[in-house]
Amino acid sequence: MAYDRELAAALEAADRAGKAILELYATFEKIAEAPAEISTEADHRSQQIILDHLHRTFPRDALCAEETAEGLEHVPQTGARLWIVDPIDGTRGFARKNGEFSVMVGFVEGGRPAVGVVAEPATQRLTYAVRGGGCWRRDGGGAAEECRVSRVAELSKAALVQSHSKDPAVPSPPVQAVGPVRVVETYSAGIKLALVARGEVELYVNTYEAFHDWDIAAGHILVEEAGGQVTGLAGEELRYGLPGAWQRQGLLGSNGLVHEAAVAALRTMPAKKK
Repeated sequence: MAYDRELAAALEAADRAGKAILELYATFEKIAEAPAEISTEADHRSQQIILDHLHRTFPRDALCAEETAEGLEHVPQTGARLWIVDPIDGTRGFARKNGEFSVMVGFVEGGRPAVGVVAEPATQRLTYAVRGGGCWRRDGGGAAEECRVSRVAELSKAALVQSHSKDPAVPSPPVQAVGPVRVVETYSAGIKLALVARGEVELYVNTYEAFHDWDIAAGHILVEEAGGQVTGLAGEELRYGLPGAWQRQGLLGSNGLVHEAAVAALRTMPAKKK
């Protein structure tokens, strides 16, 4: 299968990073009100482990990541073959010690995701995919099982995953627009996309006006290889490796069956105030 070496490298890098993160997690003092922009020693250590391993294995590939990595300043940050890494996605979940964080390792070729690994060290959930090879999960160190998105075909029966609400009493704009039957909340975008790929929810909506490739690249291919769909909020194709690693079209990940209806519903959201 194509990308076997890339998948093996991504899995190994995520596993090594996850073990290092858990060592620090065990003694980390909980920060109950951790801010969104928090960064920890675990972020830096995880990234160094991942990028060092990927660079040793594929020394000619470009590396794009959230944190800086010592000794790799000379490596290009964009290219035809590009690794996109978030060493701890959902650092607030790490800092608040609720387990809601993941390690995200993605490989992009020609602007399109080819490999994605989302590891959840605290809960021992692992979801990974390779282009043309399906999406797989391995939990608690058990055997790999293929993932498929859910078969829910009606938007009114769909479950939606989102970030934690600032005010739980006030539904978010996507929730108001879509009217899901159930709302799940977690800090990590990697976990959100893995939930869609695993068929545990039907929708993930990201309405940020700007975010980065590393927030979604690894999770993107999970959903597509599990039979779902990932686009911008208006149904646009997403591309990776653009200047600044920016994504500016929002994100809608779904089981595919409710995607068109969700795009239409999201058009009813009020425009954000400038």
